[in-house]
Amino acid sequence: MSWRDVTVVDACVRRDGRGGSPTAVTDDDPAATDADRRAVAAAAGTSHAAFLGPGRTPDGGRPVRFFTATAELSGCGHGTVAAQAVRLARTTLGGLNDRQHTGGRTFDTVAIRRPAGIEVWFDQGLVALRHPAPDERAAIAAALGLTADDPHPTDAPRIASPGAPRMLVPVHDRSALLRVHPHLGRLTAACRRYGLLGCFVYVPPVGDRPGAARMFAPAIGVDEDVANANSTGCLAAHLLDTTGARTVTIEVEQGDTLGRPASVLASARRGPAGITTRVGGLAVVRDSHE
Repeated sequence: MSWRDVTVVDACVRRDGRGGSPTAVTDDDPAATDADRRAVAAAAGTSHAAFLGPGRTPDGGRPVRFFTATAELSGCGHGTVAAQAVRLARTTLGGLNDRQHTGGRTFDTVAIRRPAGIEVWFDQGLVALRHPAPDERAAIAAALGLTADDPHPTDAPRIASPGAPRMLVPVHDRSALLRVHPHLGRLTAACRRYGLLGCFVYVPPVGDRPGAARMFAPAIGVDEDVANANSTGCLAAHLLDTTGARTVTIEVEQGDTLGRPASVLASARRGPAGITTRVGGLAVVRDSHE
């Protein structure tokens, strides 16, 4: 089948509007199959595609589904930024408070027009954290090709899950981050063996300097992601947990190795039920094409 009116959005651009993660956004077609949906991202030249469903769920959420070329995702952070940017761009409003339903969860979203694009924030919800088992940690480190000098001296890997678990892997500095060249086959096998979405390799933010990260998720068809917003929220939760602070707000730069500089914002706070996060990014809505 053919899809009409696919809009490409650069999600999580830098503050000056450069870069971002190209994401296809289109209205869902109830007659489409999941195989049809998986084909959209590749046809649009993007790694991910967002499908805006009609109507609302009983709890007020607007349905949105996300697909890569190989699978449907239970959530997509930069895809949510793109989807909500398109929803606002279709109106004449200066801002839009809404609710999105994805992966069985309904959550609040906010979209605001800015001079450089549309700023979107969404509630990521609870983030569960645990320490990886020794064999899990060793398998991922080997698949990433990390050397003895690469790991961060005071931080340690964590498994973080806002629904789909991924490993947060700290490295010493930005040079070590640039040196990461994973064996994609081994990383795919390790992530599938341990039920991980992928690996978010990062340098923590220090003071006013943003952190930096690279996301590898070949098990879902994304060798390296331009911007992974959900993992940035997970990192904020991890930093909150390890520092003991009541709130944490971070910025993480991504995408430089792919020639698509991106930036994701996230905040975390501790509440009665655990650590909850909000994730945000600036989006530039490009053209629609048929």
